[in-house]
Parts: sequence; C-alpha cells; structure tokens
Amino acid sequence: MVTFPTCKINLGLHVVNKRPDGYHNIETVFYPVGWCDVLEVIENTDGGDPFVMSGTGITINGNPGENLVYKAFKLISAIKKIPPVKVHLHKVIPMGAGLGGGSSDAAHFINLVNTMFNLGFAEAEKIALASELGSDCAFFINNRPVLARGKGNEFSDLGVDLSAYYILLVYPGIHSDTKSAYGGLIPRQPSLNLNDLIETGSIQSWKTELLNDFEPSLFNRYPPIKHLKQKLYNEGALYASMSGSGSTVFGIFEKEPVIDFPSSFHCFLQKPGIKIL
Repeated sequence: MVTFPTCKINLGLHVVNKRPDGYHNIETVFYPVGWCDVLEVIENTDGGDPFVMSGTGITINGNPGENLVYKAFKLISAIKKIPPVKVHLHKVIPMGAGLGGGSSDAAHFINLVNTMFNLGFAEAEKIALASELGSDCAFFINNRPVLARGKGNEFSDLGVDLSAYYILLVYPGIHSDTKSAYGGLIPRQPSLNLNDLIETGSIQSWKTELLNDFEPSLFNRYPPIKHLKQKLYNEGALYASMSGSGSTVFGIFEKEPVIDFPSSFHCFLQKPGIKIL
C-alpha cells in the first residue's frame, strides 16, 4: 500500500514555558499543506529482518535506527503482532525545515499498517503512539487544522480554512536544528489569544499580530531567512512567516505569485481549492 505523508505550517507559534520533563509547552496552529513524501509498505515474504527500509529522493543522513518510521514500527510491534515489512520512502519534504516531514512519515506509517494488517488501533491509541515519537507527530494522524498546546499534542479543532488562497512554501537550504533553536529564545506568556486571532481576525491583521517566537533568534543567526520573509511581503503576500523552528518561510497570497528564487531553494505552491484531509 502507498500513502502520501503531507507537511504542515505553523500559524503563530508561542513557546510558553519549560516543562519539568525538559520539553516546552507551546501554543500554535498546525495547518496541513500538500507538499508530500511517498511512503510504500508491503509485507516482506522473503523472510529475514522484520523491518527493511529503502529510500530515494532527498538523502536521509544519520543512524537508521533513529528514523521515526522505524521507531513507529518498534512501538507497534511491541504491542501487536505484525508480519515483517518492507518500507520504501521517497523523500521530498526538506528536513530541518520546520515542516514536520519526518513526523508525518511516522504518523502515516501508523495509519497505513493499522489498515493493512487490521491491527484495530482506535484513534486515541494511534495518537498516543505518535505522541511518543515527537511533539508534532500526533497531529498527522488526523491531519486537519488544530490549535495545539502542551508539547504540541493537545489538540482543539479550529475553524480556519485557507483553501481560497495560494500558499507558497520556500525552503532556503538552511538546516535548522530544533534543539539549537530552543536554546536561542526565552519562553513567555502570549499577549494575544491565538484561537480568537485565527478565527475572528483578518489575514491582513496577522502580519503584526500573529507571531512565531523562533523568528528573532533564527533571523539573527540566519539573515537569509529574514530576507526571504521580507521578499514574500514585497511580492504581495497577505501574511508571511517562518514555519515551526525554521527554516522554511511561507506566504499566503490572493493572486498566484511568480517569484524567482535561487536554484538551491526548494519551493512548493498550493493552489486554491485544495483541502488536506
């Protein structure tokens, strides 16, 4: 079976305080966007290893044992009996980009094997499994707009729909490490209610009111990200922001943007009429 793990953008991101467990409490809106990887899972009838993974597209560096898809498999196989699998991941979503691509791969893997092998996980069980893998992983189980609090896995449905707009995502080729990004900010209580701002405020007001707390320190460290955000505004974006802990910057446009970027940049344009479910 094949699935297409999508990514997300953050509409506002407040880092509220540090938790006793070492994580941070955040407040953000996760909004799904259709820039996607391709994940195929088949039963491995050749015998041998219970989990075999191959990949194409963007190279995934690091220890294979740290891959979130493999970690998802280990979590599931500790609870349910599943046959050996072969997994192929065609990686398209940039890594270290604030888009949650790795988390999405793992969450879609959970959904896929649950269906393939009739594992019987309820929605709450899948969310609990995904929450063990990463702070934003649980969002991709249902993949719909939510207000997220806590570590990023406490969700409230949110009535926000951007399907009438063009959404341009631009990754400038800068890998932003989440741990380092947290080290550059001071947690604070947000001054505005994010839920009210998203549901009742106009997109035009977001420019001055809808903030990502990671931007000041990341902009100082990587000025090209700051320049990229300004470029999207110069080209007519109603709202532009860095997503997550960077380094992708997105812009929301009423008209289709036609903008030249260096060949080293990776871009995705979601056109009006698209809703990710």
